[in-house]
Amino acid sequence: MRLPSLSPWSNRPRHGSRLATAALCGMFTLLVTACGGSGGGDGGNDVELAYDDPVSYSGAPGAALTSATEAAAVTQHTLALGGGTLAYTATAGHLTARALVGDTPLASMFYIAYTQDGADPAMRPVTFFYNGGPGSASVWLHLGSFGPKRLVTGAPSIAPARPFALVDNAESLLDQSDLVFIDAVGTGLSEAITPYMNRSFWGVDADADLFRDSIRRWLALNGRAASPLFLFGESYGTLRSAVLAERLESAGVPLTGVILQSSILDYNSNCAVFEPGTTDCTGFLPSYSAVGAWFELTNPVPTDLGAFLGEMRSFAELSYQPAVEDHLAGTGAPSNELYNQLIDNTGAALSLWQTEFSLGPHRFQRQLIAGQLTGRYDARMAVPVGSPLAREGDPSSTVISSEFSDAIRAYLPNVLGYGTRTPYATFVNAIDYWDFSHDGNFVPDGIPDLAAAMTLNPALQVLSLSGVDDLATPFYQTELDLQRLPALAPRFTVRTYVGGHMTYLDDDSRRAQKADLASFYQGAMAAARTASQEAAE
Repeated sequence: MRLPSLSPWSNRPRHGSRLATAALCGMFTLLVTACGGSGGGDGGNDVELAYDDPVSYSGAPGAALTSATEAAAVTQHTLALGGGTLAYTATAGHLTARALVGDTPLASMFYIAYTQDGADPAMRPVTFFYNGGPGSASVWLHLGSFGPKRLVTGAPSIAPARPFALVDNAESLLDQSDLVFIDAVGTGLSEAITPYMNRSFWGVDADADLFRDSIRRWLALNGRAASPLFLFGESYGTLRSAVLAERLESAGVPLTGVILQSSILDYNSNCAVFEPGTTDCTGFLPSYSAVGAWFELTNPVPTDLGAFLGEMRSFAELSYQPAVEDHLAGTGAPSNELYNQLIDNTGAALSLWQTEFSLGPHRFQRQLIAGQLTGRYDARMAVPVGSPLAREGDPSSTVISSEFSDAIRAYLPNVLGYGTRTPYATFVNAIDYWDFSHDGNFVPDGIPDLAAAMTLNPALQVLSLSGVDDLATPFYQTELDLQRLPALAPRFTVRTYVGGHMTYLDDDSRRAQKADLASFYQGAMAAARTASQEAAE
């Protein structure tokens, strides 16, 4: 993935600072792993195809199908999970999203669903997964996180075994919920239907509406209107979830839980969206401390990371942020004592803080370690400047992108029995066409949408998951954004893990995350039952 260059936008969002065109593109391409290209072949067919799709799909901005068929490959599988064997059905194919008003066909959406055999559909939860970008398919969550199979990435290794092994996933969420992975229009094998084009849905509001209508269609096709419903979005997908949650609740489709993985809920508060040194980067500071501690550059090196990051949150709030505000306003200069604290707490040299006191992640990545470039999505990965893994600007993305592309193209025919004439598109260039405006803001703020959804549904629970080594969507900024809703705080659960944007690629963190997710599902289901009983009384 390429980190953004910094040429200015002419429009000015809040804080009065100019947006950087490529910086926006870089931030807006917050995929579950990367902006990586398609890469790889589609694999050989080792099993008989359950469905050989004759349609050719396109991710081009102006592409559209003249008509669509809701057809799918359906196959049976088993998975050893939680000390037992779980039998499940995999369905890979297309559904036709239809407009909320008028029932007009909008787009043919590619999805892969995993449903437990023999379960009561009225009681069995269903979770819809999607990545972000915008312009990313959902392959990263699909084959990296909590599906029935996952790729072994060896994170945070920069020299993992290749090709990545595809293994049964001992941390799959299939023991908690049915799982449906949906690809945004233009990505994967999803495409608009005339008179619409792919780019008709490339915007915050149009995209959320399309996902609403896709979920409504899947529930209707599968008789799952009574099922407890969860959303699981990552990166830009968290903003999508905030807007989508409000759209679903307003359409009479109640949610039980929303899971936010590596959030960017308010683009206005993430300083990487703006020109360096012009906005408040306090939200990144504890992440810099976590990365410095990983490389043993802090003084001292902490023995208890959790306690250390708690101290760094307090330091950011009480010492760094007031000084940043004074610096940006031109009303005060940082003290030598504060400079020394920043050096000790992050390992970043004095020259970085003197050059860019409100330090953005772009400079931190490139100058924390002399001659090295750290990852953006996972800053624990560092490689020599000029090396092959550094060429795209983010070694943590480059090291995995082609492997995921190759894997999904083999997985569809060889495991799911779905044949296609079109290479699965892991990423398309939707960014140049995306309408990021929302509710009167030039770039979106999804916090009011999330609040509206939780107000419409007083039982709705939210789980926020973040990696402390993520320099794209920093965990502390997410916490600050959620603190804007103090009245709803009892319904938020916030968890952080060692790792980057894709915490689940780290084996220890994935196991911890699965335990937290299982607890969240049970708690959210209990809250929904209590609310239903109270409403009936």
